[in-house]
Amino acid sequence: MKNRVITISREFGSGGRTIGKQAAAALEIPCYDSELVQRIAEQSGFDPAYIEDNGEDAPGGPIVSAFSHRRGGPNSSDYLWTIQCRIITELAEKGPCVIVGRFADYILRDKADCLRVFIHADEAFRSRGS
Repeated sequence: MKNRVITISREFGSGGRTIGKQAAAALEIPCYDSELVQRIAEQSGFDPAYIEDNGEDAPGGPIVSAFSHRRGGPNSSDYLWTIQCRIITELAEKGPCVIVGRFADYILRDKADCLRVFIHADEAFRSRGS
C-alpha cells in the first residue's frame, strides 16, 4: 500500500515552508525540508550550500541531453538529481510525511498517494519576507 504524502511546492517568500511544517505538526507526521538537504549532502558529498543553490533544478532529461552535445556522461546535476530522487522515494515509502520542495511532487508522481499543494502569494506579501 502506498503511503499518503503531502508535497509542498512554493514560490519564494510565499510561506510554503511554514505551511508545510504546520500541516505536518497538525497531522503528527514528519516534515522534510532542510533535513532533505542534509541527507542529500551526506549521501552525495556535496556541500549543503551547493545543494540549496542547485538541488531544486531538475536535469533536462533525455531530450535536452540529446541536443545539448554533452560529452563525458552524467554531470554533477545528474548525480545530485539521482540521489535526491532516491532519498525522497525512500522517505515516502517509509511512512506518511510532508515534503517541501525539491520536486517531490514530480518525483513521487507514480510512487505515492500524494496531495500536491502549490503555495503562492502576491508580490506584496512575498516582498515582506514572510
